[in-house]
Amino acid sequence: MRTSNFLLATLKETPADAEVVSHRLMLRAGMVRQLASGIYSWLPCGLRVLKKVEAIVRQEMDKAGALELLLPGVQPAELWQESGRWKDYGPELLRLKDRHQRDFCLGPTHEEVITSIVKNEIRSYRQLPLNLYQIQTKFRDEVRPRFGIMRGREFIMKDAYSFDVSEQDSRHAYDKMYRAYERIFDRLGLDYSAVEADTGSIGGSFSHEFHVLADSGEDKIAFCKALNFAANVETIALPAPQHGRAAPAQSMEMVETPGVKTIEQLCKMLAVPASKTVKTLVVKGTQGLTAMVVRGDHELNAVKAEALDSVSSPIRFATSKEIKEIIGTETGSIGPVGMNIPIVIDHTVALMSDFVCGANQADRHFTGVNWDRDLPLAKVADLRQAEDGDLCPGGEKGETLTVRRGIEVGHVFQLGRKYSRAMNAFCTNDEGEKTLLFMGCYGIGVSRIVAAAIEQNHDERGIIWPESLAPYKVCIVAIGYHRSEKVRQASEALYQQLDDSGIEVLLDNRNERPGVLFSDMELIGIPHRITVGEKSLEKNEFEYYGRKTGETQTIAAPDLLAVLKSKFEI
Repeated sequence: MRTSNFLLATLKETPADAEVVSHRLMLRAGMVRQLASGIYSWLPCGLRVLKKVEAIVRQEMDKAGALELLLPGVQPAELWQESGRWKDYGPELLRLKDRHQRDFCLGPTHEEVITSIVKNEIRSYRQLPLNLYQIQTKFRDEVRPRFGIMRGREFIMKDAYSFDVSEQDSRHAYDKMYRAYERIFDRLGLDYSAVEADTGSIGGSFSHEFHVLADSGEDKIAFCKALNFAANVETIALPAPQHGRAAPAQSMEMVETPGVKTIEQLCKMLAVPASKTVKTLVVKGTQGLTAMVVRGDHELNAVKAEALDSVSSPIRFATSKEIKEIIGTETGSIGPVGMNIPIVIDHTVALMSDFVCGANQADRHFTGVNWDRDLPLAKVADLRQAEDGDLCPGGEKGETLTVRRGIEVGHVFQLGRKYSRAMNAFCTNDEGEKTLLFMGCYGIGVSRIVAAAIEQNHDERGIIWPESLAPYKVCIVAIGYHRSEKVRQASEALYQQLDDSGIEVLLDNRNERPGVLFSDMELIGIPHRITVGEKSLEKNEFEYYGRKTGETQTIAAPDLLAVLKSKFEI
């Protein structure tokens, strides 16, 4: 491809609303353009990368024995009502009506549709095992779309679904998909980790997430190399601290805290560490509101809180209006002393003494608060997320966790019979008995992988693609293409030679200054650059530059193809 025939929509300036590296670089490199909040158009450069991801995913799915199909993006409400998720899925499910006032939704996932197909097509265990997959657009109505493609409302996903007659066979299908995912992310050239995870709104008995490790990741992943342990911090059960609670050394006192709404502001005003404060979060419960209390420097684990019988599922936080009406105060001043709703506290909070908390009065807090003296000890549970330095579960020698951030790009679920039971998906087993099917579900965020790869592979000049994902493997920068017949002929001949050799090549034949040509190719991230100029042609040579290594060298024209191929990673 020549740039004269290509939509090379690069930008010099970084868009002001782009928050993360991948969003900034995808816009600047002309890969995507925003159409609406969380909805993007893929331009030719971005689409080439996206298709590279799709191709690798498709090849490994086919290799693993999965069969590709394509399911509708618009789904009837009846299927979701049958599974019980029409109400439970929440506001991310975009609902709509057709002209006959019948309810539909834009599919965020396809468990219901695929189960409906299989229950009507599969009759006997002889038709199993079966694994069906698709690569298709999904829509989830995110409350706050952000980070560009990373958390958009519309995205491209590969979702696969396995069906088996027994739990043992289903586990075999799960393991097969797990290994296929490892091959996919290896081939994509990404630094990733598979971790134990929560099943979330999809449901099921257990699952694993695949994370691309990057500082911009929204998820926290905990590792313990000594015990070969890795898990999403949401899933890690933390034991109660073994030390006792110190005796009170202070008396409880109410203090004025004007304008204080956060733990950080509170610590600064009172000159106390966050570990000596507690924060109280109010959630909707099965019998009204419930207060969740964690230490000021810890985070509430929503998954753990949601698992409590007193908390509604999915977890929903109380509104400011509800807090004002029932508790009588505003967010920022809530605390457990004198609380008129049920309270659940984290293990670590139960062992705190002389702590600081909200006084349930605007702009006031209590200091020197102690359990059993100033307020009764509340119900105790494991409520917080694991943190860096926490003891590793199952460790006997004080092994600790290291927490890093990750971007979830894949998730595999062992669903069991959740959907087959709800939607009556049966088959007959080898004894002629009618039995519910066992299911697995396997998703990969195809479009998110593009953004995640950039988060992991970039520098101040632009993208540094793994070769498996680059829009083109080689670019030819022709210096003076429009004024030098010698340069034009040489660059065109080289372009044809590389193209005939099956190498994806982009010839930059724009009438621009060399600096513009070089910076655009670095921004786009093409791994190998060949510069054609009059001076080098006089010596029958070309100049080579490697985007990843920064390597530069002069290569004799007859040797170029062989030397270039020796530098390819794949």
